[in-house]
Amino acid sequence: MEEKAFPAWSWSIEHCLKEYNVKLEKGLSTYEVEKQRERYGWNELDKQKGKPLWRLVLEQFDDMLVKILLVAAFVSFILAYFHGNESGQSGFEAYVEPFVIVLILVLNAVVGVWQETNAEKALEALKEMQSGSAKVLRDGYYVPDLPARELVPGDIVELRVGDKVPADMRVASLQTSNFRVEQSSLTGEAMPVIKSTNPVFMDDCELQAKESMVFAGTTVVNGSCICIVVSTGMHTEIGKIQTQIHEASLEESDTPLKKKLDEFGGRLTTAIGFICLVVWVINYRYFLTWEIVNGWPTNFQFSFEKCTYYFKIAIALAVAAIPEGLPAVITTCLALGTRKMAQKNAIVRKLPSVETLGCTTVICSDKTGTLTTNQMSVTEFFTLGGKTTASRIFHVEGTTYNPNEGGIMDWTCYNMDANLQCMAEICAVCNDAGIFCNGRLFRATGLPTEAALKVLVEKMGVPDMKARNRIRDYQLVADYSIDRSTIKLGCCEWWTKRSKRITTLEFDRIRKSMSVVVREPTGHNRLLVKGAVENILERSSYVQLADGSLAPMDEPCRQLLLLRHLEMSSKGLRCLGLAYKDDLGELSDYYAETHPAHKKLLDPSNYSEIESNLVFVGVIGLRDPPRPEVHKAIEDCRGAGIKVMVITGDYKSTAEAICREIQLFSGSEDLRGRSFTGKEFMALSSTQQIEILSKPGGKVFSRAEPKHKQDIVRVLKEMGEIVAMTGDGVNDAPALKLADIGIAMGIAGTEVAKEASDMVLADDNFSTIVSAIAEGRSIYNNMKAFIRYMISSNVGEVISIFLSAALGIPECLIPVQLLWVNLVTDGPPATALGFNPADVDIMQKPPRKSNDALINFWVFFRYMVIGSYVGIATVGIFVLWYTQASFLGIDLASDGHTLIDLSQLRSWGECPTWSNFTAAPFTVSGGRVITFSNPCDYFSIGKVKAMTLSLSVLVAIEMFNSLNALSEDNSLVRVPPSRNPWLLFAMSVSFGLHFLILYVPFLADVFSIVPLSLNEWCLVILFSAPVILIDEVLKFVGRSRRWRKKKDKTA
Repeated sequence: MEEKAFPAWSWSIEHCLKEYNVKLEKGLSTYEVEKQRERYGWNELDKQKGKPLWRLVLEQFDDMLVKILLVAAFVSFILAYFHGNESGQSGFEAYVEPFVIVLILVLNAVVGVWQETNAEKALEALKEMQSGSAKVLRDGYYVPDLPARELVPGDIVELRVGDKVPADMRVASLQTSNFRVEQSSLTGEAMPVIKSTNPVFMDDCELQAKESMVFAGTTVVNGSCICIVVSTGMHTEIGKIQTQIHEASLEESDTPLKKKLDEFGGRLTTAIGFICLVVWVINYRYFLTWEIVNGWPTNFQFSFEKCTYYFKIAIALAVAAIPEGLPAVITTCLALGTRKMAQKNAIVRKLPSVETLGCTTVICSDKTGTLTTNQMSVTEFFTLGGKTTASRIFHVEGTTYNPNEGGIMDWTCYNMDANLQCMAEICAVCNDAGIFCNGRLFRATGLPTEAALKVLVEKMGVPDMKARNRIRDYQLVADYSIDRSTIKLGCCEWWTKRSKRITTLEFDRIRKSMSVVVREPTGHNRLLVKGAVENILERSSYVQLADGSLAPMDEPCRQLLLLRHLEMSSKGLRCLGLAYKDDLGELSDYYAETHPAHKKLLDPSNYSEIESNLVFVGVIGLRDPPRPEVHKAIEDCRGAGIKVMVITGDYKSTAEAICREIQLFSGSEDLRGRSFTGKEFMALSSTQQIEILSKPGGKVFSRAEPKHKQDIVRVLKEMGEIVAMTGDGVNDAPALKLADIGIAMGIAGTEVAKEASDMVLADDNFSTIVSAIAEGRSIYNNMKAFIRYMISSNVGEVISIFLSAALGIPECLIPVQLLWVNLVTDGPPATALGFNPADVDIMQKPPRKSNDALINFWVFFRYMVIGSYVGIATVGIFVLWYTQASFLGIDLASDGHTLIDLSQLRSWGECPTWSNFTAAPFTVSGGRVITFSNPCDYFSIGKVKAMTLSLSVLVAIEMFNSLNALSEDNSLVRVPPSRNPWLLFAMSVSFGLHFLILYVPFLADVFSIVPLSLNEWCLVILFSAPVILIDEVLKFVGRSRRWRKKKDKTA
């Protein structure tokens, strides 16, 4: 049954208990649990049914090019079968063609299915985030390890430090004065959140504001409490995210390249269909004849054999027009691109994403951990100087938890004055955090702010010279040790040994501070306090000056401190005030729980009184700092015409301060219309949203929830933008899935985010995205080069078949030869073009539009010219062998073949009616003699030599043509072949493969060709080389046209 949702966060605890008819001290009874389970089901995420394997396989064939190939394979198979039946042979050679086509399609489908099954693991990773067990009150007794899936709404659960929250729950009572939950993976907040029992009087508020709720999948970092389960399974926030991931995966659209190739496939189909029909119709007179009697055609004669023969030619034409090797070459190029990107820390999970990256127009980036380090650090602190009206400010370098990174600028206080010693003591001792090293990354245990204070103490040093030298020596040894996981904080240890901690006054929301009572080396107790600056100032009566002397806090002094605090806050810094107190009254000799004054410490309401009349020491400013390389990456995006939008769960002021610092906005820029909270933006009409998003420049969205991220991505996609979205938390997964490119963080990212993404950043760095985009653009340019190269080759093949049919001469290329050229000889050079080096100005150009034509009119014209030459040369050498004894001094008749004139070659079908026609046997390289029992076989069996010359010219021309594809516009003089040595290697591989089928007898028989002599090879090169000259002229014309256009524009 559908669970009835109610706003538990805004209801009182009594109201929530009444809703489930449960008592806090008794819990649900077994009978009530069964009733609830019938109603709400198990506390687990649904297993979405994946697509069945047969469906996945079928989807791989839902592609225009693939469909054409399937039809071609089917028709080839039928014709091969009939041919075998007619001739009484097995016709193995005829079956090669359909077999090879089907083999390619099967391999393509296997790769596609493997990619898809890999891509849908995000939902499984979500399940692992769910808690395994929980401590639950049932029938008045606690069940210590109840499996979390058995929880039902109304259950009473106890949570302690380190527990993973098993369901969405309302906090009912706190068992400690303080209770914090780490929920950054769900909300994107950098800091653990303090939870309370007080209702939030807003029925519709963002997750971050629901302070009386804890959510499934988050972790308790501080304190313990009792909660009431209000939502389970798919109705929890994490369950809603699973639903959103599933919906987003259904919305996934084709990549720009796939759209272009499908469009190209559609046009190709139309063109092929038309040309096939024309070729068949041109040759109608060979299979359909009639006589004209009294002006009317009669005596129709139809030759089925001739009709199928010309149908085969039409099929050969289809095979020639389709670049069969294209899917394989694209996959290879993308795979090579992923390897290049992996070297730059960008791990691509889905191959087509490589190309999509190249036309990215908007990057929606998370703030925490992507633009920033996700490590709190102290950036500045201030104390008073020699008098109450003078302050001194210290700036701190270093943005991580590594104590050795950076230091305090202009730090001359190695012999620290009394004021700075006091500050270091409070930071080190009034602190529960620690630091450990995970591989190359320093991480914090406990609260991030406290870990940052400990790093500051290490940078400050200690006042004792001997201890300082000892710590430094230990540090040098530790740098070379094998175990570097535990970090020894020598300075902090020195302070904690010096000032023994006796008891802690926990943080609470009312006084907004925490303190510790310590035993000083003098034997007296001292209270060390840290907390919100305003609250500490309010409870301070004195200030400590640099020399350690105390001065009463007068109004000018208080105003100076507040002004300094305001300056730091406006920079987006999180400020902490530090203070101490020596006169502790009855606690001045407190030593343990047995002390009479211990009763006073048991009641937290006394803490404000204990922390009064304080001595103010100074203020520390912390933040999650931006990564140093982000500023340049933002500049690169600006130059490349890519808009950057920051979407974060953090506070508006913090997000704006970071965006100004990374130069997304200039320092003085008015952020109206540029900065919104998620709720503010979603409240606008869709027209206003589009208007805001389409304006140039950066945008920042703060306090954003998962739904807001998805909606922003959806609006951008509807506007025609290509969106790259970064994220690390569970909350980011739906938007990652929906974006054209989902980018997850490799170090800080959750498994859910990684599984939903298309790309993972191994170093969590925003600048890696920018270098991946540059790589994507380069790959697209290279793919354009080899697609143009393959298509120009195919145009040549089509024109050669068309010319043969139009002239009425025997076919100079058969389907199996065309298939060999398209798959094998074209493959290596096309793949090698994927290694073309990137243009220097690749990131100075605006992103290409996703609807930009793959082949524009000028490129199409160029390849029609080149294709025409390929066709003329291929047919020309065929005709030349039959009709000429020599060409430019090269002897062609030395093999003894019979020469005929062009008119005979064009009417070869009428050969049986010719009188006195004979065809002499001729020899081929290797001493083999070609003989004919029937002279007319000279045009079928006898054409092997002419056909071999045509095939060799086609292969050679395509090799030379691959050199033309090195650059779309630049001459080979400017971009020499040495720029891409892989291409030269690929050309030699293709020539090697061609020699293999020429000079291995078995293969020569399969492809109906014969070996060529050196003389004949000279002729082949003579016919092939001009293709370079023709394209050089066309490139020159293209450059001139562009230069003229540029000149006209500037004029």
